[in-house]
Formats: sequence, structure tokens, C-alpha cells
Amino acid sequence: MVARLPEPSAEERAHSDLLLQHLRAQLVTHGPLPFSQYMHQCLYAPGLGYYSAGKTKFGPAGDFITAPELGEIFARCVVNAIAPVLGMLGAEADFLELGGGSGAFAEVALKALAQAGTLPRRYLILEPSADLRERQRERLAAALPADLNARVAWLDRPPETAWRGVLFANEVLDALPTTRFALKGGEVYEEYVALDGAGNLMRTDRPADPLVSGAVRHLEHDLGQPFAEGYRSEVLPQLPYWMQAVAGALEVGVLLFVDYGYVRREFYLPERRDGTLMAHYRHLAHNDPLWLPGLNDLTASVDFTALAEAGNHAGFGMAAYVPQAQFLIASGLQDIFAAAHAAAGDEAMRYRIAQEVKRLTLPDQMGERFQAMVLARGLDALPLSAELLAADQGGRL
Repeated sequence: MVARLPEPSAEERAHSDLLLQHLRAQLVTHGPLPFSQYMHQCLYAPGLGYYSAGKTKFGPAGDFITAPELGEIFARCVVNAIAPVLGMLGAEADFLELGGGSGAFAEVALKALAQAGTLPRRYLILEPSADLRERQRERLAAALPADLNARVAWLDRPPETAWRGVLFANEVLDALPTTRFALKGGEVYEEYVALDGAGNLMRTDRPADPLVSGAVRHLEHDLGQPFAEGYRSEVLPQLPYWMQAVAGALEVGVLLFVDYGYVRREFYLPERRDGTLMAHYRHLAHNDPLWLPGLNDLTASVDFTALAEAGNHAGFGMAAYVPQAQFLIASGLQDIFAAAHAAAGDEAMRYRIAQEVKRLTLPDQMGERFQAMVLARGLDALPLSAELLAADQGGRL
């Protein structure tokens, strides 16, 4: 699988070697690492992790393309969906984006919110990567009028005092460091990363602690049957704590998550015996997370049933759960596409916009693989479009 990937440059290999040295030192000192801790180091180790280093991540020059990188349509649809919430909450409402990526979403969203007359008091970006934060800062300073750019602020940690508004996260949950588990002899094991006799990284299993074992048994209970011998997959036992940390202070408002994943009974299908973990390198996916750590984006699909449970645990109610295509259609996709198509300066631009819509909505692209979930708290009425509420598939969770 890895043999078909593009050859990394000498500089890339040198960077990966630095992270490998860091990992080996930890493994020698502390012993095998749970896979979740290994994944965290690969993605977020200061100056070395995939998101913490200076390598381009997003767009054609990176390793993957997110919906906001395709053009303006996705962000404008999101604004259509959440503008009524900001309008209802008034002048004290804030907008919080988790993980700002390249800044593409914030750029379009702020302009669209200004056009809609629903600008938030502050546009907050919670971005753990210092490198990405600087790229976002530069992009927005260059692209936005001064009055819009003045509303943007970066956070080092989630808000701890009560606030009102909208929290938005696109392709954030899939990058949460995930726990890998396996069933052996009816017992739950957790996957670890260790060193072999030659000092190379290897994967191994150890008996799971009560937190991980309890999370897996909860899945079995909810699914109505035990996992088969040898079944291996992912679970996020920390998700309720993460949800409380990032959204617990949101007193009144909505959470909007967009990501790729499944409802629980589809996530843990019997035939999906090795889970959903993937590595992404230069727009190619492979299944070896130990290959050149620090150069790959490591992700796992989202269990949206678990996300709903975590939201409920944090005091939020389910408002809507729909595939991305239906979310965009219910949020004014047709009118946004028509306006963009009419404003396009030439046939090449019109073609690009049409391709953007296809990528966002076709079932074999992002349309069905990606899901949108809206959670709400403290609102007397849900200021969401009738089309979005009518498309809700929350009963599938």
C-alpha cells in the first residue's frame, strides 16, 4: 500500500526522522504508547507534528482538500443555516470556529455574515497550531476589510465563561486522537505503539483499562451483540469530556459539526473489521499510520451516535442530523449556486463552480460520506430553516 505513494523529499524525511527520534525517546523512557497518544504526537507535537509544523496541509499543494478549500459555496451555505441563530441572539452573539484550517472558511463566512446583516460580536478561532494560526492571520488581514478583520480573535483554549452564539467545526472530530481496540478471547484489548528489537515502530495490544473497556462494552450493549473475535476498530472514550471542554460554556446557541462518518450501527459493521483509521499523504490514502510519522494526516471516521450522546451529556439537544448534500440544499445551495454561476466571468469559472457543487453533493464524493449535526441549548425556538428541520434523520442515530 505504501509503495505506491510519492517519494518524500530529503527535507521531509529529515523532518520525520526528528519526530521519530522524539517518539523513540518517549518509548524508551516510558514504554509503549497507547495509539491515541502516538496519534496525538504525530499530529500535534510542538514543531514536529503534522499540524504543528510548517508543511502545507490544505488544497492542491497539500495532502487533502476540505470543503471550504473548494470555493465559496460551502461557507455561504453554512452562513445561511446559522445566520438566523445569530440574528435571534443579537449583538452579544459570538461565532467560534474550531480549527480554522487555511482561513478560507473564515474569509468567506465573515463577508457573507456582513452581507446578511448578522455579523457576530467576535469571530473566534480556536487553533492549536501556531503555524496555522499565523497563516490564518496573514490571510484574513490581506483579504478582509479592516472592520471585519478587527472582529477576529484567536483563542488558546475554549471559552471558560458563559457565552452565546454558534460553535462550528468542519473536519475537526476526525482528527481527534482515537483509541484503537481489539477483541481477543472475549476480552477488550487496546492498541499500543512500541519499539521492536531493531528500534522500529510496531503496533501491539495490551489489556484495556476500565475506561476503554467500559466504552467498548457500551458499544456492544447499544448494538445488541458482542464484537466478533479479532474485531478491531476505534472509539473515543474521551468524547464526552472533550465536548464539555469545548462547548460547556455555551449557554445559549447551537453547535454545528460537519465531518465524515456514520451512525453507530454502520460504523461498527461486522465487515469493517479493522476500523476506519486512515493516513493521507499528497491526496492519497493509505493504512499504515507508522509510515513516516509527521508527514501524514491521520484520521478516523466519526461515530455520530457517540457525538449525539456527548452533546446530550453536555446539556445539548439534537436539532438536526443530515447528510452534507441535504444540509447544503436545505441551506440555500440552489440560489447560492445560481448567483455564483451568473457572476462568473467566463466559461472556465462556471465549470469550476459546477464541479465544486458536484464535489460537495454527489453521493460518491462528499454528499453522503459527510454528515452535518446541529445541537442546540437554551433556545425557546429553533431558528433553523423549515427545509433543514424537515430533512432531519436523527431517528437513524
